[in-house]
Amino acid sequence: MSENRTVRFIISRQDTPDSAPYEEEFELAYRPNMNVISALMEIRRNPVNAKGEHTTPVAWDMNCLEEVCGACSMVINGRPRQSCTALVDQLEQPIRLEPMRTFPVVRDLQVDRSRMFDSLKRVKAWIPIDGTYDLGPGPRMPEKKRQWAYELSKCMTCGVCLEACPNVNSKSDFIGPQPLSQVRLFNAHPTGEMNKAERLEAIMGDGGLANCGNSQNCVQSCPKGIPLTTSIAALNRDTTIQAFRNFFGSDQV
Repeated sequence: MSENRTVRFIISRQDTPDSAPYEEEFELAYRPNMNVISALMEIRRNPVNAKGEHTTPVAWDMNCLEEVCGACSMVINGRPRQSCTALVDQLEQPIRLEPMRTFPVVRDLQVDRSRMFDSLKRVKAWIPIDGTYDLGPGPRMPEKKRQWAYELSKCMTCGVCLEACPNVNSKSDFIGPQPLSQVRLFNAHPTGEMNKAERLEAIMGDGGLANCGNSQNCVQSCPKGIPLTTSIAALNRDTTIQAFRNFFGSDQV
């Protein structure tokens, strides 16, 4: 009977960014359709561990609760993923929750993803405007291009692909697959294409495209199924063409 079942969680905790991590176990009454987020909410309402001791509520990030915002990323049973769509019924117990180690830990399961957003700034993952006056509708994208660009636009900056990538770590400057895919997205836009060379130059330097080891973990872990390795392959071609343009000093290759 579900009312007699319990769910065990072993949660990696860390009180401050500089303190040592430790584990704490919690045991909750099972509920049908329970997910990891609802379990964490219950622990927050009643922060008592499996020993019956009162403790501090677990800290974690969340927002939309429907796998759109990307805020609730964490490592669940050794796999980086979104906790809002991690159903307890589909997880092996005890359920282990850990923060993503690619990013600095703020507290418990909460991490600082500034590294990823700084990389987006580096590659200028936006389309600049020169004013707010109305110039009418912009240029249309061909339907075939629009379809694959839409897939890239599903990115929710969750950081899961960076956590899964072995080349993204504290000893590497590699920006990771997420910013690279965004370069391809904005270079495909009819207006964003005007800054294409600038973005390609940004990923041709240290920490850029050359640091990818082609492990392909990113595309396997992406919760949105974004074809990250396809983007990286396309950017390899684009940067090669850009290198020829830089060498020969011509716009035509």
